[in-house]
Parts: sequence; C-alpha cells; structure tokens
Amino acid sequence: MTDVFKGNFTQQEPIPEAAIEAAVDVMRHGRLHRYNVADGEAGETTLLEEEFAAQMGAPYALAVASGGYALATALRAVGVKPGDRVLTNAFTLAPVPGSIASVGARPVYVGVTEALTLDLEDLAGQLAQADHPKVLMLSHMRGHLCDMDRLMEICDAAGVTVIEDCAHTMGARWNGTLSGRHGAVGCYSCQTYKHVNSGEGGLLVTSDEEIAARAIMLSGSYMLYSRHRAAPDPEVFERVKYVTPNISGRMDNLRAAILRPQLQDLEAQVDRWNARYRRLEAGLRDTPGLTVIDRPEPEHFVGSSIQFLLLDWSADGVEDVLRRCAARGVELKWFGAPEPVAFTSRYDSWRYADAPAMPKTDRVLAGIIDMRVPLTFSLEDCDQIARIIRSEVSAVFQAGGAAPGV
Repeated sequence: MTDVFKGNFTQQEPIPEAAIEAAVDVMRHGRLHRYNVADGEAGETTLLEEEFAAQMGAPYALAVASGGYALATALRAVGVKPGDRVLTNAFTLAPVPGSIASVGARPVYVGVTEALTLDLEDLAGQLAQADHPKVLMLSHMRGHLCDMDRLMEICDAAGVTVIEDCAHTMGARWNGTLSGRHGAVGCYSCQTYKHVNSGEGGLLVTSDEEIAARAIMLSGSYMLYSRHRAAPDPEVFERVKYVTPNISGRMDNLRAAILRPQLQDLEAQVDRWNARYRRLEAGLRDTPGLTVIDRPEPEHFVGSSIQFLLLDWSADGVEDVLRRCAARGVELKWFGAPEPVAFTSRYDSWRYADAPAMPKTDRVLAGIIDMRVPLTFSLEDCDQIARIIRSEVSAVFQAGGAAPGV
C-alpha cells in the first residue's frame, strides 16, 4: 500500500480577498445588523438580496441565517400549518425533515431511485390519493436533479406547491432553467461546505409577491420592509403584516459582505467543481462491483460531491471498503449504516416522523457511498483518489466480500 492520499476532505479554499476587504469594511464601521445603515446606504444584506435575485432571474430574494431557516420560512410563507403533511425525499439530509417538523408539520417520505433522485412514480402514486399533501419540499440531494419538467407536471396537476431545497444545486440547471426556479420557492445554503461560504447562511427566491412579503415579515423586518429592494410593493405587505409573526432570522451585513464577491464567481467555481467530478467519475467507471451514477443530458449539475453505489453488497463488505480507503487517506461516507454518523442519517433515523417500510428505497440507501470534492483538490488528486477507491473496491469485490451474508 504505497499510494496514500495526503489531502484534507474538509479544507475549503480561502475566502477571496475582495470578500475579506468587504468584511473588514463592515467591521470598521460597525453596522452589522441588517437594518443598521447610514443615511443613503442600502447595506450589504440588501445589496446581496438584490444581486442574487438578478442572478437567479427572480423578482424577490431574501438573505437569512441558514439554509434550514430558509426552508422553514418557505413552509410558513406558503401556508403550511401545524399538523399538515408535507412530502419530501426519503434520501436527504436532516435539516429538510427537520424544517418540516419545526413548523409542526409531518414529513411524508417519497422514495429514491438508483439515479439518487426522487421516485416520480412513487410521487404520482401518493398524489393519486384523494387526501394527498398539498406541499412538496423537494430536496436536490447531493446535487442530483430529477426530471423537473415531469415533476412539475405531476405537482401542478395535483395542485401541489413545490419548495426546492437547493443546498447542493446553487448554479445547477435542468433544461436550462436554474435550480430553484421551477417551484414556488427556491432555498439555498451558504454553509461552509456548500457553493459559497459564509460559515452559515441561506438565501430564498420566489416570483410570488405574497410569499415574498410573508417571508420578509417572518425574517424580522420590524415593519422596515420598505428598505428591502428585492421585495414586493408596500401594498402587498399591507395584506400580511398584521397576521405574520416575527421570527427574526434575516442575514447580517457581515456575512452578506463575505458572500457578494463569491456569488460573482459562482459560474467559474461550478466549472472547476465539474472538472474534478468528471476526473473522479472517469477513474471509477467500470470498477467491478461499483455503479457510477450516470447524469442525464438535461442536467447541468455542480459536482461539489460525488456518489457511487455498492448495490446489494453486504454491510461487512461496504464497511471493509470504507476502512481500507480510510487507511489510504480517502474519506468516504455511507448512507446505509443503521445508526446516523455525522450527516449520513436517513429517513428512518428521524423518529419524530412516521417511517413506513420502503424496501426499494432501503436497497438504494444501503449502497450509497458519498465523498466531498473540495476545490482544494487538484485534478491529479482526483485521479489518485479514484485509483485508491477502484483498487480497494476491486479487492473486496474479488475476494467475495460484496456478497450478502458474507
């Protein structure tokens, strides 16, 4: 075992100098709060919202404290009430069902396919029921976009409002339409391991003026909504301002200052991620026992992580691969473990919600292996990582370690 990777799977690139300078300027003048601005000054948060709305082709945008806050705000803004049922992916991360539970609603899970996208047949079947949920919180988990044209046909026909969780798809597109612009609301994360980095933070976009007004009121506008620029006209707020609670969570000026220069570079960063993804994908393809996730032609994705399947492997075999790769410096995560580890929880880990048996989904989840692809990796690093994974998967597979029951 001479080939050992020495890189760090959690080390991000430095914050750009322009963002550092902007943050220092905010700290020097001390006006960090979202509404603490000088005469004639818009403020970094307002400018971020205005610029992000333009970038996403949306009339309205709101910058908030986290991606999870954006999700919960979207749910409240579209009218979800305590006790309501909300559809969401069985394959997602904990903040997605967590946001549903946080507003007193109940997650209802939709299955996952071997392409790691929402099972549209399962969705259509659930929506064929007379008492089906009226909202779908669609998670583009790990950057995999389902057929968004077909999904919207199904949901529109059933009168279902779609909220898109775009934590892993900022900058992605389906058939040329940006992720987050198919549904009623698009929600994004600015947490360190996402596509722009403010440590923590979130963004929300919509074309619906009343949803936008409710979201702004929810975020703690203190009746200062006229200061928002990526916002509806004041008369829209008159309809909602006395019946919408203040749940403070709009982003501060410091984090907004850090994000604005990064968003300007998003397209270039997407290209860099995808170059690394494609090198890893090419190195893993045709490995015995390993299934590469083929990406559909209409999908322009962001390869900030990569997944592959060890489909129908034994748990012992998968764990052997993970141990062997870790010994050679390659950090892999497994969504099939019976107990949640770090972010690799699954629908039956969240025991605050009903989790009926989902055998088809369980089979897929049991085989999902996940790996971060930070931009601190070079293309040569990606080649080395792929060689290591290929070698260890092949060794375990050829020794019979993949067989169920072994």
